[in-house]
Amino acid sequence: MAYPRKYNKDELATWFTDKVKSTGNYQRNLRKIILSDSERKRGHPVLGRMFIYEYDPKHKKTLPIYDRFPLCFPIEQYGDGFLGLNLHYLGVNDRAVLLNRLSSYLSNNNYDATTKLRMSYSLLNSVKKLEIAKVCVKRYLFNHVRSQFIEIQAGEWDKAIELPIEVFVRKK
Repeated sequence: MAYPRKYNKDELATWFTDKVKSTGNYQRNLRKIILSDSERKRGHPVLGRMFIYEYDPKHKKTLPIYDRFPLCFPIEQYGDGFLGLNLHYLGVNDRAVLLNRLSSYLSNNNYDATTKLRMSYSLLNSVKKLEIAKVCVKRYLFNHVRSQFIEIQAGEWDKAIELPIEVFVRKK
C-alpha cells in the first residue's frame, strides 16, 4: 500500500459509518465509539503497532501542549511506560508522508495482523528521511493512560491518520 493515499470524504464517511454500525451505538461521539471497540482493546501496547488511547500527562501543568487522545506507534518500551510516535503532532498530509517513509521499516507488506513497524529511537535519529517524525516522539507513562489501548490494524493506518480525533490541550 502506498502512502500518501488520499481518501475522498465519501470513502472516509463510508468507512467510519461501517465502524460506527459495528459498535451498535450511534449516539456516542467518535472517541467514545473508538474506545468502546472491545475486539481491539489491549491491556498493553505492542511495539510497532498503531494504537489510540486516552492519556492524562503527569506534567500537564508545565507542558505547553499535549494530546489527550494519541494516535501512536510505540517504538521502545520501559518498565513504567513507552516511547511512541504520536502522529497527531503532524498535519494529515505530513502523517501520510511519514507513513509512506515508515513503510520501509515494516515487518512485511501484508498490511494485516502480522504487520508491525520495526522502529527504534536510535534508528529514527540516524535516518535523514525520518526527520519529520522527531516532533512526534513522546514519552508515555502507563499509570497516566486513562483507557485501554485500541489497536488499529495495519490495513487501516491510512484511514486512521485522517480521522479528526486528536484532543490538544494548550497551556494558558
